[in-house]
Amino acid sequence: MTQTLPKQITHSLFLEWLPNDGKRYELHKGAIVEMPPPNGEHEKVIAFLSRKLTVEFDRLDLPYGIPKTGYVKTPFAESAYLPDILLLNLDNLASEPLWKKSSTVMEAESVPLVVEVVSTNWRDDYYDKFGDYEEMGIPEYWIADYAALGGRKFIGNPKQPTIFVCELIDGEYQMNAFTDNNRIISPTFPQLNITAQEVFDSATS
Repeated sequence: MTQTLPKQITHSLFLEWLPNDGKRYELHKGAIVEMPPPNGEHEKVIAFLSRKLTVEFDRLDLPYGIPKTGYVKTPFAESAYLPDILLLNLDNLASEPLWKKSSTVMEAESVPLVVEVVSTNWRDDYYDKFGDYEEMGIPEYWIADYAALGGRKFIGNPKQPTIFVCELIDGEYQMNAFTDNNRIISPTFPQLNITAQEVFDSATS
C-alpha cells in the first residue's frame, strides 16, 4: 500500500518519517510503500535459507553477517529496500556513511548476496529490485518463489515453484532457474548443498 504523500520524498526524510509501529516500510522511487505482512510459510523459508547461508560463511570463516534489519539504498534513485535476507560484508561497513546511524548500505562491496522471498507483491522482486540490485552491482541476487506467485513468463505455465539465482556477469544479471530436486548453484557459496525442493518443503515442514 503506497502512502498518500503530497510529493516524493528523499531517503533522509524517509528515515525521519519511519514510525515505530511494527510495520515494514520501503522507499520506492521516492514513494513510501508499506510491505505486506509476512505469513508463517514465508518466514520459515527465510529462516531455512538464513541458517544454510550462515553455515557456509561460518565454515569458510568469511567476515559476513545477516542483520535482523538492514536497508539497501540505491545510489541513483530515492529507493531503499528491506531484503528478506541481506548478507553483509562486515569488513566494508566502515566505508558506509549511513550504516552506523540507520543500518543502511549503498555499496555493492557491502552486499555479496541478497535474497527476496516472493510474496503477493511479486513484481517488486522480479522487476524493480532485480533492476536496482543489478544496477548497483550486487554480485548475487536470489528470487525465492516458493509459492509460485510470479508471472508465467518467469516460472512457466502452469506455474511452478522456482528459485532464481541471478549472477552478475558483465554488469547484467544472468538468471539461473532451479526447480524440484535441482541443487541450487551459488557463485558466492559453490559448496552449498541444498535443493530447490528442500527450500519449498521448508515452508510447510
